[in-house]
Amino acid sequence: MKILRFFKKNIVVCIAALAAIVTMFLVPPDKQYLNYFDLKTLSCLFLTLAVVCALRNIKFFTILARKLVLLSGNMRSLFLILIIITFIGSMIIANDMALITFLPLGYFALSVIKEEKYMAYLFVLQNVSANLGGMLTPFGNPQNLYIYSYYNIPTLEFCKIMFPAFALAVTLLVIACLPIKATKFNITEEFPEKLNVKKTILYCVLFFMSILIVFRIVPFLVGLIIIPLILLFTEKDSLLMVDYGLLLTFFFFFIFAGNMARIEAVNTLMSSLLQKDTLLVSILSCQFISNVPSAILLSRFTTDYAPLLLGVNIGGTGTLIASLASLITFSEFKILYPKQIKKYLIIFVIVNVAFLIIMTVGAKLFMNM
Repeated sequence: MKILRFFKKNIVVCIAALAAIVTMFLVPPDKQYLNYFDLKTLSCLFLTLAVVCALRNIKFFTILARKLVLLSGNMRSLFLILIIITFIGSMIIANDMALITFLPLGYFALSVIKEEKYMAYLFVLQNVSANLGGMLTPFGNPQNLYIYSYYNIPTLEFCKIMFPAFALAVTLLVIACLPIKATKFNITEEFPEKLNVKKTILYCVLFFMSILIVFRIVPFLVGLIIIPLILLFTEKDSLLMVDYGLLLTFFFFFIFAGNMARIEAVNTLMSSLLQKDTLLVSILSCQFISNVPSAILLSRFTTDYAPLLLGVNIGGTGTLIASLASLITFSEFKILYPKQIKKYLIIFVIVNVAFLIIMTVGAKLFMNM
């Protein structure tokens, strides 16, 4: 039972480890394995997650978001604020962390005003906004960070590639909130948390430093010394709270992807498929093995990074396993409303398929312009 519970909790890591081990029989370990790993990506991911955990520990995001929620005067405004918070949050603190931080806020708000009938729809929209919100920045999604580093994409070019799809995603999310009636309400709940100003300033400086590392302005080795050292003395729990499962997933998929690229038949097949339509192949790949593994795997077979980048971001919508963020949202909803799982899944499929189709068509049009 303990093994089963561990597997359920770390299913993505376990699958990644199994995939890596299987390919190691086909391509035995040798010196080339050392070339598989992108240490800069792993370092940037670790540093960003550590600082975000520190900010989360002092309730920075929760306090800020609650202040904004209190400003909403009706249901539609509340939905828009929660969606925008999650969307922007995923750009800054990555999609998984944005959901972990802001889903409870959505639950709190609808519970207080006794409108829990909208909970499934709100959770699904927050999930979509988290998956699509991070697409504009290199550090917004883990797959972005990897592709940005792997192909050494200039920052302005990265933003130029992603902006049209980003703008379309914003438009669709606003439209998705319009069916919600503008029913007025008043939230008068008081919150006991107070913002620690000194720590907030310190951690915002560290976060800015982690962004400079992502943008190749500060060497990542400098960050690996300074940021963990400061957090060790000010917020050591944040170092323990880092999603090491995500880092391990990257580690194992580096091995898997590296080995697959060295198998001639696989190399020929994947290169041929990606040459025909990199965007569609990457989107479809996400539906079965999730967006981060797809980014790592497919990058070994193509140099055409623009459609790959778009594909692994858009591909985060669709099935439950298309993104780890979707599994996080589903797990959270299942705990809160175990009797409404069917309702949630129906809404999830309808919304995600709609976003997937429209975003795919939009990306095709953007690329042909």
